[in-house]
Amino acid sequence: MVKICCIGAGYVGGPTMAVIALKCPSIEVAVVDISVSRITAWNSDHLPIYEPGLEDVVMQRRGKNLFFSTDVEKHVSEADIIFVSVNTPTKTQGLGAGKAADLTYWESAARMIADVSKSNKIVVEKSTVPVKTAEAIEKILTHNSKGIDFQILSNPEFLAEGTAIQDLFNPDRVLIGGRETPEGQKAIQALKDVYAHWVPEDQILTTNLWSAELSKLAANAFLAQRISSVNAMSALCEATGADVAQVAHAVGKDTRIGPKFLNASVGFGGSCFQKDILNLVYICECNGLPEVANYWKQVIKVNDYQKNRFVNRVVSSMFNTVSGKKIAVLGFAFKKDTGDTRETPAIDVCKGLLGDKAHLSIYDPQVTEDQIQRDLSMKKFDWDHPIHLQPVSPTSVKQVSVVWDAYEATKDAHGICILTEWDEFKSLDYQKIFDNMQKPAFVFDGRNIVNMDKLREIGFIVYSIGKPLDSWLKDMPAVA
Repeated sequence: MVKICCIGAGYVGGPTMAVIALKCPSIEVAVVDISVSRITAWNSDHLPIYEPGLEDVVMQRRGKNLFFSTDVEKHVSEADIIFVSVNTPTKTQGLGAGKAADLTYWESAARMIADVSKSNKIVVEKSTVPVKTAEAIEKILTHNSKGIDFQILSNPEFLAEGTAIQDLFNPDRVLIGGRETPEGQKAIQALKDVYAHWVPEDQILTTNLWSAELSKLAANAFLAQRISSVNAMSALCEATGADVAQVAHAVGKDTRIGPKFLNASVGFGGSCFQKDILNLVYICECNGLPEVANYWKQVIKVNDYQKNRFVNRVVSSMFNTVSGKKIAVLGFAFKKDTGDTRETPAIDVCKGLLGDKAHLSIYDPQVTEDQIQRDLSMKKFDWDHPIHLQPVSPTSVKQVSVVWDAYEATKDAHGICILTEWDEFKSLDYQKIFDNMQKPAFVFDGRNIVNMDKLREIGFIVYSIGKPLDSWLKDMPAVA
């Protein structure tokens, strides 16, 4: 029986291994992590992450050929294929701080694999890593090999949160990079055989190691670039009276461009986009390509600009101050159908409003109060370190209350900021909300999900990203 072990029971490792276990009942799959609380959650009725369809997959295979354990060394030593899905946070100090990936956790995983291995292993990079990580890992393993053969493969994940299980069931492509040696090709084939249980062979792409590593960074950079492009257009649309939704629709009809990732918003978030672009920037700078580095830096600059622009619009519209005013924040996750708040634009928007002394009442159907308080009190990049290395009890932000109902959040509020496109926000009783708010009542739609005309009929002053401004907003221009 082939045995697979995955080091890291997070957003990538957990769902990926659960689907492999479901699709390959003849393979034993163990997911290991040093976090006792995380493994306990995976073995309970309340999984540590929310992802549509995940619970069903886990319940079908858990205890049969899918196991979650803190006995890392046992499962690593027994495995034929080891997936490494550990954190690669952005460095906060030292060489490359603020851009380079911190490979501390990767390196310690590699050293542990070398220490406990008694048989040949295929080691698979699953977490997003900078180009040439495989080479570094290979050096650690071969210099500590004790005669054991280690083959390194790069198998980046292309999951989108909120649709991860469907993405795993029906991937656009599975990418496997390996050495162009007989042993490397044999290792690639072994991993191909796993995916071939359910993925058509023509969708399993094989490349050299560096191409696979770079493809992941490039894919995320291209997607983020599209969002920054449409968000840059949204600012111009507001200035000219154009409608960004109409512009994006017209642009997306061009088959060379396509319609996806053209929704203007308050900005992109998630665990990958900013981190991977910063990584790309650092690699370009290290390779003497400053012009290329500056090109990708601009994608992040536009994203930061969009968040700042949104905050400025809120403050300027409300008589240039939100001090002491209650602002309802609807949605804190970085997108709908996930509880993930990593790099969510809501953090920067909330911090911007708190900087002007607003009182925030936050509602998100999937994000806990503890997580929101943690996010608002943590330093930049701290979120990507393992939970046991994060601040234990972050100081709660006094001007923030977290509630479990949109109507409670909006009661007596001066304004509403919609920061996540949860479906339920489209169908709220906005008349009821308007009746219970301070007047004038404002809606700032950072996701373009509400019907502006209907809300204006009710009496709201409405701002939607990239849409023509009503006369109130024109009279109170936002300072960039």
